[in-house]
Parts: sequence; structure tokens; C-alpha cells
Amino acid sequence: MTKVLGIIGSPRRNGNTHILVNKVLDGARSQGADTDSIFLNDFNIKECDGCHACWKGLECAKKDDMNSFYQKIIDSDILVFGTPVYWYGPTAIMKAFIDRFVYFNCPENREKIRGKSAVVAIPFEEDDEKASLATVEIFEKSINYLEMNLTDVLLAPGVGEKGAVLEKKIILERAYNIGKMLAR
Repeated sequence: MTKVLGIIGSPRRNGNTHILVNKVLDGARSQGADTDSIFLNDFNIKECDGCHACWKGLECAKKDDMNSFYQKIIDSDILVFGTPVYWYGPTAIMKAFIDRFVYFNCPENREKIRGKSAVVAIPFEEDDEKASLATVEIFEKSINYLEMNLTDVLLAPGVGEKGAVLEKKIILERAYNIGKMLAR
């Protein structure tokens, strides 16, 4: 059974990012996938300080909630990253989460993530999709570096107000269909 992990990097519970990630997960569940999600704002995730303990195959030196997520990531077949655009990049909590993927940089851990699929869902207030370019690029480069497969990028422009994405029926349908395709 396909395992899909949604990672919600918005501080707003039930906001646009949360809705989009859940819609992808709904689509995956409709095809029999096992889904789970992490609402990052509920956890303490510290910044990476570059100590390189993980590069030596050791446990991360940071004693926070991120250490409990590595096994969830490893056990998942597909990761769905969701973050709104804040100042033309991902939220601080999502950036800290991504930075801690340095754990997968050492040869012993790289094989645990190599080949996994990833989707990125990015809602943002501006109508111009160019406002999301830096955020998309961070994910593209990070996912590519880790030898994962970026299967889709779902952009939702013009959704600044909480729940505004619910008015974007085509985007919601696309999110659901992405989930369905992932689980096949």
C-alpha cells in the first residue's frame, strides 16, 4: 500500500495550505493509499546549525521534534509539502523542516529517501504566479539534490484570506486528482 505523508508548513490550521494538502491526501486515500499528515506549527523544530553529526551517521544533535519525523519520512513513499508564500519564500517553519533534511545527505541516509516522490502545494496572496518562483525553486533544487522525484507543483494564486482556496474549484479538483495519480 502506498504511504503518503502531508507536511503542512502554514501556521494557520484549516487555512489554504492545510486545505490543499488535505485535498491531495483525500485523492490519494480514494485510491487506497495510507495517508498521514504533520502540522509543523504544532511542533518544535529548530534550525540546523551545521554540526554535521548526521553526516557521520549519528543522530541529529538537536533535541527537538524533528528527530521523531525522520522515520515517518523514511516509511513514506510520497511526501506532499505545503507552504504559503511568505516574503517570496516558504514559511520559517517549513524552511527549518527542509533544512533538517541535511540528515539525508550522508550515504547511509541518502538511500532512505532517494527515489521517493514529492509534490509541492503553494498558495499565495498575489495573483501573479511569479510571486511563487523562489519558493518553487527552493523545493525543486532541494528535492532534486536529494535524488527524489518532484511529480507536481500545485500553485494557488490569489488566495490571501483564510479559506479563499475553497472558491478555486479547478485548483481543488487538480489537488484531488494529483493525490489520485500519486496513489496509483
